[in-house]
Amino acid sequence: MASSRIRGATAVSADLPYLRAYSPALQGQARALLGQGRLGEILARKYGGAHGVRSDKALYDYAQELKQRYLRNAGTVSKVLFDNKIHVVHHALGLHTSVSRVQGGRLAAKHEIRVATLFRQGPEEFLRMIVVHELAHLREKDHDKAFYQLCAHMEPDYHQFELDTRLYLTHLDHGGEPLWGDA
Repeated sequence: MASSRIRGATAVSADLPYLRAYSPALQGQARALLGQGRLGEILARKYGGAHGVRSDKALYDYAQELKQRYLRNAGTVSKVLFDNKIHVVHHALGLHTSVSRVQGGRLAAKHEIRVATLFRQGPEEFLRMIVVHELAHLREKDHDKAFYQLCAHMEPDYHQFELDTRLYLTHLDHGGEPLWGDA
């Protein structure tokens, strides 16, 4: 009996892959808004226009400014760029990679942050949430309590922006049009 309930819950949330970790009540609200065709409208109204960070250099400068403000003593980020393969290959919004190399007698780490190209055009809040998330990996490798506390320290509305980003991805996943330019 219990296993059939679990399978049923999995089948119901299968149409909302970006919202699986959220409560059934929230998933129901999202499903209702999708059914009414209002999810995109609500997000567009909540988040006005697209941000102005279009180039990889501008993204690098944006990430460096956040890093300087909140993580001065963390490792150096050598590269920050938009990557058009992330969403398809890794099923992720952004990616933090660290490569360690021996240089002389010491070990040096190079950190790279890649953001899905989908977010080149979108609200600044979505981009900030993704960059904050990837920067937090400089200090905290695992997605644990300390990691999310650091994210919330750098962006107090982190959890709301993450939810709204997932709602936007759900909107797109269900055939909705991009809301902020050509995504």
